[in-house]
Amino acid sequence: MLKGKDDFCEVPDLGSLKQEGKFRLVYMDYVSGKPVDSRVLEAMNPYHREIFGNPSSLHLLGDLPVEAVENARKAVADLIGAKDPKEIVFTSGATESNNLALKGVCFRNQNKGNHLIISAIEHISIINIAKYLEKFGFKTTSVGVDKYGLVNLDKLEKQIRPETLLISINYANNEIGTIEPIKEISKIAHDHNVLLHVDAVAAEGQIPIDVQKDGIDLLTLSSNDIYGPRGVGALYIKSGTMIEPIIQGGGQERGLRSGTENVPGIVGMGKAAEIAKKEMESDSARIQKMRDRIINTVLDTIDHSYLNGHPTLRLPNNAHFRFDYVEGEAILLGLNMRGIAVSTGSACAAKRLEPSHVLIATGLLKEEAHGSLELTLGKYNSEEDVDYLLESLPQVIDRLRKLSPLTPKEE
Repeated sequence: MLKGKDDFCEVPDLGSLKQEGKFRLVYMDYVSGKPVDSRVLEAMNPYHREIFGNPSSLHLLGDLPVEAVENARKAVADLIGAKDPKEIVFTSGATESNNLALKGVCFRNQNKGNHLIISAIEHISIINIAKYLEKFGFKTTSVGVDKYGLVNLDKLEKQIRPETLLISINYANNEIGTIEPIKEISKIAHDHNVLLHVDAVAAEGQIPIDVQKDGIDLLTLSSNDIYGPRGVGALYIKSGTMIEPIIQGGGQERGLRSGTENVPGIVGMGKAAEIAKKEMESDSARIQKMRDRIINTVLDTIDHSYLNGHPTLRLPNNAHFRFDYVEGEAILLGLNMRGIAVSTGSACAAKRLEPSHVLIATGLLKEEAHGSLELTLGKYNSEEDVDYLLESLPQVIDRLRKLSPLTPKEE
C-alpha cells in the first residue's frame, strides 16, 4: 500500500490501490497542479548531481549551467514570441512574477503616477499585491466584467487617469476559462501611454501567445502550468520597460531577481516550454473535444445546470458549471469518494468559505456561486476518464438534491 517506507516520507502507491479495485482515479483539476512531464524530468536530472556548479562561478562547472539557463531562456522566449531571450527573467513562480511586475513598475515609476487598474476577476495574488501597494500611497481601480467574464473595454478606458501607470489583466481566467481581448486592451493602454501586464498562467501552453503581436509589456508565466517543475516561473519584460527589483542581492537575472539560479528547475521549465510549443496544437484539440463532450452532456442530461464563463471564448480544457439546489463542496466530496479529483474554484482560495469573487463579479448571487464545479482537463486525460465522470456526476447530483431542503418538492 505504501512505497518508500525507509525513506524520509512514505508515498502512497496509488497504482496498487487502483489495481486492487479500491477506486478508479480520475484527475480533472489540472488548473491547480500538473504532473511533471517525464521528458522534463529527464532533462533536469543531470543538473542535480553531474552539472551542479553555480552559474556565477568562473570555472567549467559554472559555465555549463550558464549555457543551460540561457538555452531555457530562449525556449521560454520562443513559446511566447518574445523578440529577445534577455526579456525573460526567471523567478520562483507566478506569484513572485506578479509581485515583480506590479511592485517593480509602481515603485520604479512612482514619480510619474500612483494609479493601477486591474479587473474584478484577477487571480487573488494580483488582488492582494494591489492591496499591498495601497499601503504605499498607490490607488487601485477594479474594472467590472460582463456575465461571461469579459472585461468591459469602455469602462476600462474611462478609468484611465493621467497618473495611471499600469493595467494588469489575466490572459484567461483561471476559474471560468474566459479568454480576454488582450490586443484590444493593449491598444487602449498604449493609446494612453500606460503599461500592460498580463498574467498568462492559465493560458500558457494551451493557446498561442505572442507578446509582440498582442502588445504586452510584461507577462507572467509558471513552469508547472506547462508540465514543468513547481517552484519556477518567469516574467517577460519588454525591452525598455523600466522596473525596479524587489529582491536585492548578488545581481543575478540582470539585477532584477537576485539569488542563485535554480538551474534544474529552469532547465525543466525550458524543456516544458519547448514541448508545449511543439505539441500545444494537437494536445489542445484533443482536450477540447473531451471538454465539449462534457459540457454538452452535462447541460443536456442534468436539469438546472448552467455553464459559467464564455461559451466559445474559453480555454480548451475548462468546463465550469453551476447546479441549482446543491453546494459545490458537496459535489466535490461526492466525486472524490468515487476517485474523481475536481475543484470548486481557485486552489489558492480553496480554504475560504466565501463564494468565488470571480463568479460574483459575473453577476451570480452568492447561493448560485456556491453551487459551482470546475473541471479542468490535461494531456493525460482519456475518453475513459470522461466516460467515468459522465456516469458519476449525475448520480452525485441526484443524490445530493434528494437530501437538499432547497430542492423543490414534486407535486
